[in-house]
Amino acid sequence: MKVLLAIDDSKFSEAATHALIAQAKPKETEVRVLHVIEPVVIAGEGGFLIDSEAMTQELRKKGEVLLTQTAQALRTAGFQVATAMEEGNPKSVIVDFAAKWPADLVIMGSHGRKGLDRFLLGSVSETVVRYAPCSVQIVRIPKR
Repeated sequence: MKVLLAIDDSKFSEAATHALIAQAKPKETEVRVLHVIEPVVIAGEGGFLIDSEAMTQELRKKGEVLLTQTAQALRTAGFQVATAMEEGNPKSVIVDFAAKWPADLVIMGSHGRKGLDRFLLGSVSETVVRYAPCSVQIVRIPKR
């Protein structure tokens, strides 16, 4: 089975990683860990948009650390792992990556946003569920 684990730097992605380790059989599962960086754009004088390369570079460095840590946890559990970092809109990048690889399953955490946050930020997990070419597992952290 080919599993795409889509991660960000959140406790929700950690939960998705733990769920994968608990549920999948390492010898039968190939994992790609994907981290998506959204381009940083800052409004400058006169309404012009400025691409902040320095901020994007910092996000890449943090992304590499995140990918390395997640891959190491999966390898320790016995999985065959490859990592990828892409730039763009996480919704479309995850769906496109799942189609091109091609993945049998996408696993990702859900931030569980509601109300205005969900309206303004959108739901990455909802979009992936709708448009992914394969099954999708959304991992939630139970409220206590």
